[in-house]
Amino acid sequence: MMKKKRKRGASPGPCSSHGPGPATAPAPPPSPEPTRPAWTGMGLRAAPSCAAAASAAVAAGAEQRRGPRLCPPPLALLLLLLLSLGLLHAGDCQQPAQCRIQKCTTDFVSLTSHLNSAIDGFDSEFCKALRAYAGCTQRTSKACRGNLVYHSAVLGISDLMSQRNCSKDGPTSSTNPEVTHDPCNYHSHTGAREHRGGDQNPPNYLFCGLFGDPHLRTFKDHFQTCKVEGAWPLIDNNYLSVQVTNVPVVPGSSATATNKITIIFKAHRECTDQKVYQAVTDDLPAAFVDGSTSGGDGDAKSLRIVERESGRYVEMHARYIGTTVFVRQLGRYLTLAVRMPEDLAMSYEESQDLQLCVNGCPLSERIDDGQGQVSAILGHSLPRSSSAQAWPGYTLETANAQCHEKMPVKDIYFQSCVFDLLTTGDVNFTAAAHSALGDVEALHPRKERWHIFPSSGHGTPQGGSRLSVSLGLTCLILIVFL
Repeated sequence: MMKKKRKRGASPGPCSSHGPGPATAPAPPPSPEPTRPAWTGMGLRAAPSCAAAASAAVAAGAEQRRGPRLCPPPLALLLLLLLSLGLLHAGDCQQPAQCRIQKCTTDFVSLTSHLNSAIDGFDSEFCKALRAYAGCTQRTSKACRGNLVYHSAVLGISDLMSQRNCSKDGPTSSTNPEVTHDPCNYHSHTGAREHRGGDQNPPNYLFCGLFGDPHLRTFKDHFQTCKVEGAWPLIDNNYLSVQVTNVPVVPGSSATATNKITIIFKAHRECTDQKVYQAVTDDLPAAFVDGSTSGGDGDAKSLRIVERESGRYVEMHARYIGTTVFVRQLGRYLTLAVRMPEDLAMSYEESQDLQLCVNGCPLSERIDDGQGQVSAILGHSLPRSSSAQAWPGYTLETANAQCHEKMPVKDIYFQSCVFDLLTTGDVNFTAAAHSALGDVEALHPRKERWHIFPSSGHGTPQGGSRLSVSLGLTCLILIVFL
C-alpha cells in the first residue's frame, strides 16, 4: 500500500500539545522581513485612523500565518499590547470635540472693531469684550488642548486685561444684537446692524477743527485760513449745531480769532432733551446753560461734560450720536475740535448748507491761496525782506524757531503757527496750533491724515519749498494788513 503523503505544514509545531513533530520535518520557508507593529511607534507617530489600525492588525495576522508558528505571548504582554492600541486609537474611534478658538476670536473682533480709544466709555466696553473672550476660551479649553493659537490667545487676553486694568469679574459683552442694543448708544446700534448683516462696514467718522487766526480743517480734510468775522455756523445738521463768533485780533487787520462758541445738542427721543453749551473768553463753564452737566436718564448718561482743566479745557461726549467735542481757551481765544459719524454729520436739509465744516469758508472770506496753503500765496508785488518785522517782537526767523520748539514736523499746523505769530505777535497762538494738532491725533480716525503737508505746486520744486514758505508767508501778511 502506498503511504499517504503528509501535507506540508500539517505537522504540529514544537509548541503543540501533541508532542514533537517528526525529525525529518521539512525546512520552513524563508521568513519575510519582519514588520513593525503600529503600537511600537508610540511616541513617534500615531495611526491615522481606526481603519488603519484594523488593517495593520489583519496584516500582522496574515504574516503570522505565513511564517512559523510561535509560542503564545504571556498574558501580561497581550494586555499591554491591547492597552497601548486602545490608548493610541481611542481618539480616532470617536468624533473629536472641535476647537472653537477661531469663533471666539471672530466674536471679539466683532465686539471691538467699532470702538475708539478716544471715545468716552472705551475702557468699559473693551473690558466687557475681553471678559467675553476669556469666557469663550475657557469653554473650549478642553478641545483646544495643545492648540498653539488657543494658548497664544489666552496669553494675549491676560496681557490686555492687565494693560487696561480690567477685572476678571464683571459684565461681559454679548454677540447677540438683541441683547446688546442700546438706543442711546450709537456704537451699540451700529454694531447690532453689522451683526444682522445690514451693514458690513463699521461707521466712518469725520473730524473738523477751528483754531488760531482762524484756521479751519473741514470734514473733508481741506485746510483753510479765513476771515469770517462775526457769527458763523460750523455745523448745523439734524443732531448738532455749532456756531462760532470771530472778532478782529489786531486793529486794521482782516485776521480774526474765535471768542465765543455756542453748541446745541438737539433733543433725541428718549436719550436727551435739548442741551445748549456756551463758552466765551474767560468763561469756559463745565456745565450747560441750564446748569446741568449731563443729559439722559440712568447711570450711563447719553450726554455729559467732562472738565479736564478748570476754565481752560472741557470735553463733551454724546454717546447717543457717537460724537465728541473738545473746547479750549488758549490766551484770549477759543479753539474747537469735533468728531462725528459721517452718516449723522451729513444728515441735514438743503436750507442748512451753510456749514463751514462741510463746505469750508466762502471764497470771499478766505485769505489763503484757495487750497488751504498759507505758504503758497501768490502775489505780484514784491514781498518785504524776510528779516523785516511783521509785528513787534517777531521776525520770520524767530517765529519759525518759536513754532519749531512745539512742532518739529513742518506741516500745515507749523505754518499756521508761524503765520499767527507774524500777524498777531501773540505767543499763545503757538500753543493753540500745538493743541489743535493734539486734538487731531486724539479724534481723527485716520492716522495717515493727521499731518497735512503743502505740495510744492505752481511749478515750485520740492527743494525750494523752504524759500516758498518764507515768501508765501510774507505775501500773506501783506494781504492781511492791506
